[in-house]
Amino acid sequence: MAGNHLLTVLFVADVVGQPGCEILSRLLPALKKQYRADIVIANGENANNNGKGITDKIARRFFELGVDVITGGNHTWENRRIHELFKDEPRVLRPANYPEENPGKGVYIARLLDDTKVAVINLQGRTFMYPIRCPFRMADALIKEVRQETPLIIVDFHAEATAEKIALGWYLDGKASAIIGTHTHVQTADERILPKGTAYITDAGMTGAHDSVIGMKIPNALHRFLNQTPARFDVANENLRFSGVLIKIERDTGKAQSIQRLSLP
Repeated sequence: MAGNHLLTVLFVADVVGQPGCEILSRLLPALKKQYRADIVIANGENANNNGKGITDKIARRFFELGVDVITGGNHTWENRRIHELFKDEPRVLRPANYPEENPGKGVYIARLLDDTKVAVINLQGRTFMYPIRCPFRMADALIKEVRQETPLIIVDFHAEATAEKIALGWYLDGKASAIIGTHTHVQTADERILPKGTAYITDAGMTGAHDSVIGMKIPNALHRFLNQTPARFDVANENLRFSGVLIKIERDTGKAQSIQRLSLP
């Protein structure tokens, strides 16, 4: 809020399918008020009803609920109308290190009601994922660019490998305010403030059905593991939970003061 020395960031972990959108609708407005969040960032790459991609309708609903910036990942591209969404809505991001020929941007600078600027950067890992451009070097270039406007920099690093996420955390310690891992849908218990003032967590978790296999119905997933043949993945809807992290950052220096995991029924 205006005049507050600390910026409060509420990051919502990967929202999965209609159940994830449902619990987001139920809990986010009250949580934003309870924590006095200055900015809300949500990963929406799985928010579509089938758990893959995001639609313009869902993005609008996120914004109505109080989300300020929506980040993405490898499933972002599975909505064939994503080109139109990127064209019309700069607050919806995709990983910046995809080839430049793709639509959309991987960085957005949000201006809050008190004129505070917060940069949000979306990157994707390469280990066990697509061989896109180096997220480390891309982070360097983008942080150098946005630091001309603000020291408040939040990075959503959408990556498979724990080691790659941890490595980027150390690489960007003191350069970004927070490095928040997404993609694996399992919340890790390693949240910390790194020595130079960067908040870090390997994965923020998942907002959706937790009686599932990372958001999908259990029998379908078991079929794939047991039989090694395709089975349709359907979004699960049991034991809905809201997951994410709450981060407090010094407005003038961009250094994080605290990071707290959230996992709420």
